[in-house]
Amino acid sequence: MSEPTDGAVTIPHLLEKKSRGEKIVALTAYDFPTALILDESGVDIVLVGDSLGMVVLGYENTIPVTMDEMIHHTKAVARAVRRALVVGDMPYFSFHQTEELTIANASRFLKEAGAKAIKIEGASKRRLRLIEALVEAEIPVMGHVGLTPQSIHHLGQFKVRGKEPEEARRICADAQNLERAGVFAVILECIPQDLAERVTAKLKVPTIGIGAGPHCDGQILVFHDLVGYSTGYIPKFVRRYADLQEVISQAVRKYAEDVKAGAFPDEKHSYHRKKRSQR
Repeated sequence: MSEPTDGAVTIPHLLEKKSRGEKIVALTAYDFPTALILDESGVDIVLVGDSLGMVVLGYENTIPVTMDEMIHHTKAVARAVRRALVVGDMPYFSFHQTEELTIANASRFLKEAGAKAIKIEGASKRRLRLIEALVEAEIPVMGHVGLTPQSIHHLGQFKVRGKEPEEARRICADAQNLERAGVFAVILECIPQDLAERVTAKLKVPTIGIGAGPHCDGQILVFHDLVGYSTGYIPKFVRRYADLQEVISQAVRKYAEDVKAGAFPDEKHSYHRKKRSQR
């Protein structure tokens, strides 16, 4: 399959990337300027993750994030993206009630916000039925197993999942069940790399790893972690490619110094009236 004339990444292209052994590049974004940079840099998938609750909105975890907040940020991202596949993250309790409400919430990402697909955490029997209903409603779904941050109150803490044989078997089965339910990709979060390799080999759809080692079909990171623009705990699996926190801090400190010293604004950065011509 050749690339589409407009260059847009589609789900069939992601499936073909897996078949050709080409890695899939994914990152999160929550606003227009960031999404524009990611799209122009050739990222394949831009996920508007509910991680925005922690890295943008200042929540302690992802639980408080609302549908309206997700739609607001997804709209901004979708306005910027021309090539990448935009995926909206279903926030906590947007898919925990009725099938009808789940489909209605998911459809908002496509109808209102401009996303091309949604992501949903977990692979319980009820979750699988919901995914089947979403796919039947022609809403593309990305799955998510391993560490599922929306389950933080149940799990107690963020930690690697699948170290014990029984849990590893369950994660592998969950990923396969998600594929049967119709997902087009599965995020594997915080699981041992040998388990991720086994899951990836068993699935026909791509696996996207975050803290799951090098053997997944693609990788995703939180943008703010990647560029050093986040505070607090940084997971072991994060590689920082920049230190924007320090760059921005230096710029703000320098600006403050210049304002206090009267060095900004200067003549160059000020407007002037036209001088009257002298006769």
